Amino acid sequence: MRKLLVLIVILSLTSCEYFNVKKTSSEAILKEELETFNWKDVDEYPSFSVCDSSSSKAERTLCFQTTITQHITNYLQEERIVVTQDINDTLMLNFQVSNTGNLSLLEAKIDSLTYYEIPNIKELLNQSLDVLPKIFPAIKRGQQVTTEFKLPIVIHVN
Repeated sequence: MRKLLVLIVILSLTSCEYFNVKKTSSEAILKEELETFNWKDVDEYPSFSVCDSSSSKAERTLCFQTTITQHITNYLQEERIVVTQDINDTLMLNFQVSNTGNLSLLEAKIDSLTYYEIPNIKELLNQSLDVLPKIFPAIKRGQQVTTEFKLPIVIHVN
């Protein structure tokens, strides 16, 4: 009987912890959620209406990049560019698509020879972006978000 009484006393003293309820604030929940949040990835990449038929995220991403690349390349091919020597260069363009769907060129890494031969290359690139079709912004957790990305453009002028 004594052993049973001692066991009941020990169990009752240690079981009190199980009945304590931890209170967590909304700030703590938010902080924990933000720590597990992947800020470098979006649920849906920015897209054009022509990319809506793509079924996977990778296909829509490739469609978006291909559409921009083709559009810039076509625009530059229509321009009359006169150079004194052949140019074969890859430009690295850093873009930003705002949460409203506005595309802007943040930075263009251009070789010095290309910049020397085509001094208005940045203006031509910006002009090519002005006539792009409507862009639908990226989506993260149901919200439209601003995204940045890099895109190589090959310039070949003879």
